[in-house]
Amino acid sequence: MHSFSLPFCGGAAATLLVSSAMLVAQTPQPAATHFPTTDDLRHLKSVSAPQLAPDGKSALVTIADSTADGAKSHLWLISIGAPAAEPRQLTYSAPSEKRGERAATWAPDGSAIFFLAKRGEHTQLFRLDMRGGDAQPYDLKILPPVDDSKAKDAIPPAGAEDEKKKSDDAKPEEKKPEKSEPVAIDVAGYAIAPSGRWLAVWANDPETPGEKKQKEAKADAAWVDHETHRTRLYLAALKTNGTLDGALKPIDIAPEVQHAVWSPAADKLIAFAEEPNNANDLGPAGSAWLVDAAAASATKLKSLPPTANGAAFSPDGATLIFSAQSPEDAPPGYDELFAVPAADAADHGVVTRLSAGFAGQLSARGLNFTADGTPIADAGIGTRTQPVKLALDGATPPAPIDLGAPVISSLATNRTRTGWLWLAEGGAKPPALCYAARLGDACTVLPLPALAPAGLNAVAPQLVRWHAPGAAFDVEGLLYLPPAATGVTPAKVPLVVDVHGGPFGAWEDRYDAYAAFLVGHGWAVLRPNPRGSSNYGVVFGAANKNDLGGGDYRDVMAGVDAVLAQYPIDPDRMALIGYSYGGEMAAFVEGKTTRFKGIVSMAPVIDQFSEYGTESGSWYDRWYFGKPWEHHEDAWRQSPLSGAVNAKTPFLLIQGEADTTDPVGQAQEMYRALRQSGVPVDLVTYPRENHGPLAMGIFGRPSTEPWHGFDARQRLIDFLEKALGTK
Repeated sequence: MHSFSLPFCGGAAATLLVSSAMLVAQTPQPAATHFPTTDDLRHLKSVSAPQLAPDGKSALVTIADSTADGAKSHLWLISIGAPAAEPRQLTYSAPSEKRGERAATWAPDGSAIFFLAKRGEHTQLFRLDMRGGDAQPYDLKILPPVDDSKAKDAIPPAGAEDEKKKSDDAKPEEKKPEKSEPVAIDVAGYAIAPSGRWLAVWANDPETPGEKKQKEAKADAAWVDHETHRTRLYLAALKTNGTLDGALKPIDIAPEVQHAVWSPAADKLIAFAEEPNNANDLGPAGSAWLVDAAAASATKLKSLPPTANGAAFSPDGATLIFSAQSPEDAPPGYDELFAVPAADAADHGVVTRLSAGFAGQLSARGLNFTADGTPIADAGIGTRTQPVKLALDGATPPAPIDLGAPVISSLATNRTRTGWLWLAEGGAKPPALCYAARLGDACTVLPLPALAPAGLNAVAPQLVRWHAPGAAFDVEGLLYLPPAATGVTPAKVPLVVDVHGGPFGAWEDRYDAYAAFLVGHGWAVLRPNPRGSSNYGVVFGAANKNDLGGGDYRDVMAGVDAVLAQYPIDPDRMALIGYSYGGEMAAFVEGKTTRFKGIVSMAPVIDQFSEYGTESGSWYDRWYFGKPWEHHEDAWRQSPLSGAVNAKTPFLLIQGEADTTDPVGQAQEMYRALRQSGVPVDLVTYPRENHGPLAMGIFGRPSTEPWHGFDARQRLIDFLEKALGTK
């Protein structure tokens, strides 16, 4: 029941509003010729992580190849200014490499670009000199801090007993002391100090030769939650030419390091860590550490709570802004922003809450600052995503900055604030890479390589509001209408209700080729944000606590009634689909109403008891209804399986076999229950697919599985066409 990942004044009557925000300064688009086909969705690329060069004259972006081309990501250089040069691909991958290049960043002086890639046996950190030449990997090796093959209870691999006997029988002068050799690490992440003097990397303890022999000998028992390997932090000095100045130095932090951020003075960094062995299944288990680069020492920051997960220093280094769980009762993951004097963070400093009462969702990841030190954060606000200005004293609420599009993401600037970059999209407008010399200026669109086949059509959604039954707030949704419903003499069209994941997630007014794909079949698509969704404040986000399948289900159905009353929708031809929590809601709907002619449930939760015991982490679910064995009635009431006895509607289940978030057994339980009840039901499973990757493939985002998304879309369309009578 996890997203993969994403209140208003009201009245009794539904109010329907049309969003009028449009992108500015768009590059001319070719004439639309058709809505996306399922094959078109295999040929979509994605753009992400724009970064402005230190001199402000170019931008670095990451572009992922389409599913049809392997979905590997590469780095591209985009020029800024006139005359604009064509985008230039900087990195390429060998056919054997599956992921491509990622996690790129500029060297502080702009002389090089750093990135991660796996071009051999290990994921390495590379440096690409911008003057020319091939990217060079750093040879990062360590003495392994852990070697399970030497544990007293380790099973020796074949032949080890004979070798040990020879060693024991050898004369003292013939015995050779065991010598540990440095082993290459797989870099999980890195951070370059603003001065360019220091490199921080974090990596999991490498496999030793002895451990490799054990694995090959199949002496590979797994002692659950007793793993001795850790993800550790290391520091190294860099020379002016970017090469290593000495070996990696380990930093003594007991928990597993997740990521790190440098101070402006480049003498310290904040490392965020998590207690190992699934400690977070018992409760929040994070910690933050202040690392002194020169001393290679770490001090735990007592001012930051165990839910803190991201931070940034103010430009003067005096203030630390961090994100952490709201102090109010809210779903895990409902973060707010806080500030503490950097000098007091190691002790119990005075923490200021920056976003109290804000009806949106904030994060410290990607935090920026204006020239005068004002913090700028990304915020999800209803169906929009906008940057907001923050007041460090917390006296005024976050103030949105209108950059001319419904969804603004990946806002970035450089250290000298010589310009701003962001990605802008919305409705029928595909993502555009925007540049402005000053934040708040109009977007100048920078050239990008083609991200989609030419001539794809899309429709902008209409913003719909309706009153939440039995509650004191309104609910929003996005309604996509096909051309047949918007002409001079509109015809009644079928409706597909699409429920988002989460439940703490939200539909936003993004460009969505998958929605256009559904609309292209002549169907209207309603995407509701029922109570419990993110982007609407803490009260709204917590409104479905211990009520899954209750008020949120009524919100969805009230949205259906609202659009039926206002739009040319055929009430006798409706279907409902959803992924993750959306798949769970689809299963709730199966047992609660017969208003839909077909239901598609993808990667659902079906039984809260078995889900709780087999999912990758239970803390999220525990907030909603507690431990199932202590709250039996609550857990069963909120299990879609409890309503299967009432099921009648044809049902399609789509599931990844390697799903650790909502394991495959959930779909199997529903399939068996419906099949034995005589309900028309099909279950389709996909090998190797985990929760998020399968969703990406189905929704038309780059996926390393070339055909799974294609197959799932075909099955979904065949099922819906039969259910809605449009085949």
